[in-house]
Amino acid sequence: MSIAKAKEVLRAEAKAIRELVKRIDSNFEKAVRLALKTKGRVIVMGMGKPGFIAQKISATLSSTGTPSLFLHPAEALHGDLGRVTKDDCLIAISSSGETEEIIRLLPIIKKIGAALIAMVGNTNSTLAKNSDCVLDVSIKKEACPLGLAPTTSTTVMLAMGDALSVALQEKKGFKVEHFALYHPGGSLGKRLLLEVGDIMRRSNASPVVKEDTLVKDVLLKITQARAGSASIIGKRGILKGIFTDGDLRRHLRAEGDITNKKVKDVMTKKPVTVYSDMMAIDALRILQSKNIDEVPVIDNKGRPIGLLDVQDLLKAGLV
Repeated sequence: MSIAKAKEVLRAEAKAIRELVKRIDSNFEKAVRLALKTKGRVIVMGMGKPGFIAQKISATLSSTGTPSLFLHPAEALHGDLGRVTKDDCLIAISSSGETEEIIRLLPIIKKIGAALIAMVGNTNSTLAKNSDCVLDVSIKKEACPLGLAPTTSTTVMLAMGDALSVALQEKKGFKVEHFALYHPGGSLGKRLLLEVGDIMRRSNASPVVKEDTLVKDVLLKITQARAGSASIIGKRGILKGIFTDGDLRRHLRAEGDITNKKVKDVMTKKPVTVYSDMMAIDALRILQSKNIDEVPVIDNKGRPIGLLDVQDLLKAGLV
């Protein structure tokens, strides 16, 4: 029974969203224009369940390039209306269009001079008649069997808010790098913003030795740096190879004691390298595809300037 009811709710809400498509018309275009020409912020408000929807719409607008904030209508009546200026555009969400707290704000909003978009379920309501633009989010009935709890109505409001946000995003030319800029703490932001140079090991943490150095001295350098490898350079400071824990184990098995050998005789020549301005996520893909744990970071002349270890990528939250 519960499965049947769940499917019934989802079908009802999906149908309501499909019907919403027919209402994307000149009014929607006008709402986009009003928001686009706003010099201030797009302020979204609603009471009760529509208030939660308003908060989500405001958050979506903000993260997709349209500065926005949520305004609680009841708090606005007690001083928070001071956040609104003539350069702002308000989106007022109300199923009935007669929400008392919002209706009481209308004369003041008009006096302030801010633009007003109504997102309402009743296009003949007081809110609709006193707005610059009306977005029709009316429904035939709620999915709630009593027809009381906001269910289908709030789903439709949210969908309309998403449509408006994405339309504005496209008009503003908002790209993936802009999205990442507003999400620096999330994994997406890190993947799109973090470069190798931001997390690579430098100076003493990135051992660099000459190719004639004895393996025992190279091992000491690696140990002191707490690294897993050392970059090997030639006379001109150009990277010639890398010596890793893996190289050590392979040669010990094949030859026994190699500590007094020159590192150039046991190093991995022409190693995989990356550049400091490479995206860290791209460097991670290289490490994964080559099945290696460390990679030297070189400059445009082929000189080692750092070391990138898979552990650095782990700590940065990319893995």
